[in-house]
Amino acid sequence: MIAQMGKPMVKDPVCGMEIDPKTAAGKSEYQGQTYNFCSPGCKRDFDKDPTKYVGNVQTSQEHQH
Repeated sequence: MIAQMGKPMVKDPVCGMEIDPKTAAGKSEYQGQTYNFCSPGCKRDFDKDPTKYVGNVQTSQEHQH
């Protein structure tokens, strides 16, 4: 992942946005792994169907907030 000013960044599995896990809008556990989200909407979408997003790489054009 990308480090910004010494902070590890993670990718929102729904929209692909790089975010700081310390300031994430939400997080979910799935199959023993923690996933962080840029917005409550991304977390809600993930929680409905995590298998749709695990291992998923989307472009920003495919997902709208």
